Amino acid sequence: MGRCIVAIMKAILLLLATVMLPILSTHAADSLYDIPLKNIDGKDATLKPYQGKVMLIVNVASHCGFTPQYAALESIYKKYHWQGFEICGFPCNQFGGQEPGSAADIKQFCTAKYDVTFPMFDKIEVNGDNRNPLYVQLAGKDSPFPGDIRWNFTKFLIGRDGKIIARFDSKVKPDSEEVTKAIEAALAAK
Repeated sequence: MGRCIVAIMKAILLLLATVMLPILSTHAADSLYDIPLKNIDGKDATLKPYQGKVMLIVNVASHCGFTPQYAALESIYKKYHWQGFEICGFPCNQFGGQEPGSAADIKQFCTAKYDVTFPMFDKIEVNGDNRNPLYVQLAGKDSPFPGDIRWNFTKFLIGRDGKIIARFDSKVKPDSEEVTKAIEAALAAK
């Protein structure tokens, strides 16, 4: 009888662990800085090095009508970087297959064609069942700017406190007055 109870208790604990582990792991990242990512070179990374800085997070692609925005992104990166501004590029192939290459291909394209010096990360999904946890926070139901990403080069502005300040559609150029004023305001807020 005693062995039976122990076996039942073990089975219950195993069942609870099986059910609870996925729930707990989806809530493991308290902030966007803690979300496990990979950089463009395939190494483990997070956004923790950018904590306390203003960030513009952008889903990018090499073969998109908005790809020339890389030049404007690099321009504003150079303009504001010294003030504590970062751009983080996340390649995405979910929109018309416009980012089909490998991480090495993407890195080579960005540096050769647009002289990109801002941090680039590994290719991710920004919508759907395999949406990266970063984009769950950026565009998920609990975001201040929820809703699926419509296309490449959607931009999210993050304040020094890690809160999402603004979301800009693909058509809004990174060096537009709308975006630069928002960046400047975020940089001025201490």
